[in-house]
Amino acid sequence: MAEGIRIVIVIGSVRPGNYTSMAAALVADELRKRPQVSVEVIDPATLHLPFPGMATDAAGTKLLREKISGATGVVLATPEYHGSFSSVMKLVIENLGFPSVLAGKPVALLGVAAGSIGAIKSLEHLRGVVSHIGAMALPLVVSVANVQKVFDASGHCLDPGIEKLVRSVGTNLLNYVQQNICPRFTLERYLREGVTVSTLAEE
Repeated sequence: MAEGIRIVIVIGSVRPGNYTSMAAALVADELRKRPQVSVEVIDPATLHLPFPGMATDAAGTKLLREKISGATGVVLATPEYHGSFSSVMKLVIENLGFPSVLAGKPVALLGVAAGSIGAIKSLEHLRGVVSHIGAMALPLVVSVANVQKVFDASGHCLDPGIEKLVRSVGTNLLNYVQQNICPRFTLERYLREGVTVSTLAEE
């Protein structure tokens, strides 16, 4: 059952005109080509998330947890800052609670960096944190190097090969959901509705 697939994309930068948002927009555009998929992009700049140790009943925290909790799959997009993922992304993760509402969900990782080696370090660190909180970090992470040369000021990707690679973040996540999450939900529906084994075989 592919109906009702909800993908949430989280931006790990709040800098105006950031390249992370530009890359994430390609992923969102690719996913929106599928009529069975709904996509929501979360910009932490609009949530006013509290720091760890502060009140956890903030409206932004509640909204963030609600959106992630209701997602079938999640894309985390981050720039590389000082050899790791952004403090914005860490703040998002801290606001997802413990146990995290991200636990058990498939997560695709996307990184951008100004350097020539890309966001490899940040994605390695982010994968470790995502796995620690119980989410399923998918293989084939995508890292965009020299990002300031890849996108123009309007957010258009100047390299067709890289654009295809970035868009694959969405398709890889969707493929995982359709092959692993949707069949389980379909079986659960059969069991709830009392569908017989013979009917299941016919379908």
